[in-house]
Amino acid sequence: MQNIPSVDLRDFLSDNPERKQKFVNEIGKAYEDIGFVALKGHFLDQELVDRLYASVKDFFNLPLETKEQYEIPGIGGQRGYVSFGKEHAKGRKEGDLKEFWHFGQYLDPSSKYNEIYPPNVDVKELADFNAAGKETYKMLEKTGIYVLRALSIYLGIDEFYFDKYVSEGNSILRPIHYPPITDEPKNAVRAAAHGDINLITLLMGAQGRGLQVQNHDGEWIDAIAQPDELVINVGDMLSRHTNNKLKSTIHQVVNPPRELWGTSRYSIPFFMHPVADMKLNCLENCIDENNPKQFDDITAGEFLHERLVELGLIK
Repeated sequence: MQNIPSVDLRDFLSDNPERKQKFVNEIGKAYEDIGFVALKGHFLDQELVDRLYASVKDFFNLPLETKEQYEIPGIGGQRGYVSFGKEHAKGRKEGDLKEFWHFGQYLDPSSKYNEIYPPNVDVKELADFNAAGKETYKMLEKTGIYVLRALSIYLGIDEFYFDKYVSEGNSILRPIHYPPITDEPKNAVRAAAHGDINLITLLMGAQGRGLQVQNHDGEWIDAIAQPDELVINVGDMLSRHTNNKLKSTIHQVVNPPRELWGTSRYSIPFFMHPVADMKLNCLENCIDENNPKQFDDITAGEFLHERLVELGLIK
């Protein structure tokens, strides 16, 4: 496979059972084959996208000492600012060439998860940064819930199986800034080859070259979406839960050609996580003689903690 398939969520949302099943079949097969799709028909409108990008650029243009005031110690970078080079891919020592921000879940005051999740961090210098981040978070979460419903049908489980796990899930919206490259990178790239931790990732800003996906032949292919598309991929939690029926695919963000080193790159992934106490044990109907159980039992919270240690965000 040399490109990622494109699907349209409006097929799934239609009243036509054949169109709905067409979407289920297309996204399920894509996630078995390569683990990535480009998705049209999501819930983000262009005005909100433009607002968020403008706010994100304004934030990363703030003086470093201002940004560092929003770097919260002791929480593994789960909220607020994470400075340049702090995160590295699993198994690597070189820090990725990026800085980023984390918006987290917006809970009702009565939710028990208020005692578990760190609170969101407001940037007092930029009022619309907080507002645009929250609106975008909600629209991407809504999109992700429908994608998971389609995958539930594909897997032969209840359509709404994932709803209870993700409606208050520990999901993260991460605006990323890859600054201009000023010196020859020794072994570092903007984001080294990795698989995502979570259930699914919904990515804004994959319109230019840079993001690459590794197909089953070990070849790197460019994952380029149209302006009205999100790129959505399977994370390690979903791969593990489905006994690798739906595949978490290794991907990377490579450095641009030397003539473009002086330019910044921005991308905004939404990492859809379940609640910490969700069991990621392999689904029974994804295990058979040809596909024996591949993973030990673990909760989402335990798995997340393991991976944050591996990424260098928790010491």
